[in-house]
Amino acid sequence: MKIAVPSAENRLSMHFGHCKEFDIFEVDMDSRTILKKESHTPPPHEPGVLPAWLSEMNVNFIIAGGMGQRALQLFEEKNIHVIVGVQPDLTENVVKNYMEGTIESGANVCDH
Repeated sequence: MKIAVPSAENRLSMHFGHCKEFDIFEVDMDSRTILKKESHTPPPHEPGVLPAWLSEMNVNFIIAGGMGQRALQLFEEKNIHVIVGVQPDLTENVVKNYMEGTIESGANVCDH
């Protein structure tokens, strides 16, 4: 499974579409371990670009602070599950919390 987390300085970035980079984690959900982490600079923010880009990298899941409704719909169309409302923390901690089932999500902090 591949999990993408929008990031800035190894921390979850609260603004998905304008983050500096994405940390992409390859994980084994059975053993709850991170197998690999890569950081990628995203293409310029344009409607529909990030869903296609992350889909091409075989991302299955996104953990974000906030995301616009149209982006949520586009990811759903690409069969990429999204969880929003996650508070800033080190991206590795966010992924570990997800794998352990202890991630806390709240309101989608994006209003567009």
